[in-house]
Amino acid sequence: MCNVSFFVVLRRTGPQWDPSKTLEEQSGWHEHAAFMDALVDSGFVVLGGPLADEIRVVLAIEAASDDAVRATLAADPWSTTHLVVDSIDAWTIRLDGRRSRAT
Repeated sequence: MCNVSFFVVLRRTGPQWDPSKTLEEQSGWHEHAAFMDALVDSGFVVLGGPLADEIRVVLAIEAASDDAVRATLAADPWSTTHLVVDSIDAWTIRLDGRRSRAT
């Protein structure tokens, strides 16, 4: 059985991000969206989305290691072009409201 941990990832807009365009108007949007949807479907991404400044994106990820997070996100069509990783931090979950809602 694989040991799984949670990570909080902070990404920010990269060098090919065009601030004059909306998220959906950025080049390669459909490929990026399909990639991220697949990560959600597989359970890798638990939560994710842009912060209010629309420059930074936060992802809550469930993975075996920091290296697994980096390797998976490197396959994103927007990796290093439209989004770059600022930080990846291990996250100790002490409160989880999803459990109480599931019963």
